[in-house]
Amino acid sequence: MTDTLSVSSSPVTQERRVVTAIPGPKSQALHERRLAVVPVGVTAALPVYIERAHGAIVVDVDGNQFIDLGAGIGVTTIGHTDDAVVAAATAQLESLTHTLFTITPYESYVRVAELLAEHTPGTFAKKTVLVNSGAEAVENGVKIARKFTGRNGVAVLDHAYHGRTNLTMAMNFKAAPYATGFGPLAGDVYRAPNSYPFHDGLSGTEAAKRTISYLEKTVGAADLACLVVEPIQGEGGFVVPADGFLPALQEWCTANGVVMIADEIQSGMARTGAYFASEHFGWVPDMVLSAKGIAGGLPLAGVTGRADIMDSAQPGGLGGTFGGNPVAAAAAVAVFDQIESEGLLAEAGRIERVLKPGLVALQEKYPVIGDVRGIGAMIAIELVSPDTHEPDAAAVTAVAAYAAQKGVLLLTAGTYGNVLRFLPSLVISDDLITEALAIIDEAFASL
Repeated sequence: MTDTLSVSSSPVTQERRVVTAIPGPKSQALHERRLAVVPVGVTAALPVYIERAHGAIVVDVDGNQFIDLGAGIGVTTIGHTDDAVVAAATAQLESLTHTLFTITPYESYVRVAELLAEHTPGTFAKKTVLVNSGAEAVENGVKIARKFTGRNGVAVLDHAYHGRTNLTMAMNFKAAPYATGFGPLAGDVYRAPNSYPFHDGLSGTEAAKRTISYLEKTVGAADLACLVVEPIQGEGGFVVPADGFLPALQEWCTANGVVMIADEIQSGMARTGAYFASEHFGWVPDMVLSAKGIAGGLPLAGVTGRADIMDSAQPGGLGGTFGGNPVAAAAAVAVFDQIESEGLLAEAGRIERVLKPGLVALQEKYPVIGDVRGIGAMIAIELVSPDTHEPDAAAVTAVAAYAAQKGVLLLTAGTYGNVLRFLPSLVISDDLITEALAIIDEAFASL
């Protein structure tokens, strides 16, 4: 991989550079245009308008260069405009852009399905349907599980986030802003307690017992088609379950004929130092949902499951016009190749070894940082009142705003808005991480 990318003869150097106020005049002008034609429901966390990007740096229309610690919420995991991904997508654009796989198929869709079968947990036979987005993957995973089991019930966990479609809105823990006023929502969705060690203090066995008890008493296994779980919760605040929690739930699901689905949309594709975060917990799910980082920035998602489960859908029951588009599929093949050839699983571990101790050092300086957690390049800090342990969302907002003014892009998260999540690209340098940590230190000192 190269360190720069030439766009209009101007390279994107891997350095932070602030040359105007944030947002700058060109971004402000674009934002005025946006307000006239884009609904307010499509928000902008930071109204700086990005013109180009490469590696771990994004450049706005005013020429400001930001250290990107969000990667499009975990999408550009292998880096913005990765050379191999750009080359693969460009070559595919020149040969075939669309036929619709369910009419006249093509090889790249098949290759992505082969790669997902190889790299998702489990050695059993697997099959994959490709779709466009994470929410669409969740919808298809649920409907396949319902068809396979002949049951209707869908179980999710507290603090879960699964999307903005009708079904996924009902599956989310937090209604506002994702579902407010958009009802009626889909039915037969049940929410069970999760494992949240920072708050509940339970072992994995204890937390699983609590979850299973709730499901048996509130839903009943005989009416439950699937249990959908993020191995590390994303929007919920990068909640990492206690060891043993996920395998215990899988054992209960298997014994009761319930399909257990891993929503790996944010946590998958090398983000945690394994292809899928489920591997860290010894969990082999029946079905894995992938999206975000799978195609290097192009829209693609997959539903990969046990062959007998996936084959329960009747011919014509799965698919969609753009699902598994040839260009996105070609990009995904390049992403898998880059993860292997560039050793990016190990790079996630390197990032954790630099970022996590840096955040722990900040925790020792600033009592508002109640918890540092995460795996690989999926790390978070939870901010709470040192006295009451209550969520401190105001501090999160202030730190993110300060960092943005200094050229560091941070993402917020958590049910109560009190979590800062770090999702850097796997090609970010140690120097950029250290520089970003220094800015974050300044931000906390300014509170």
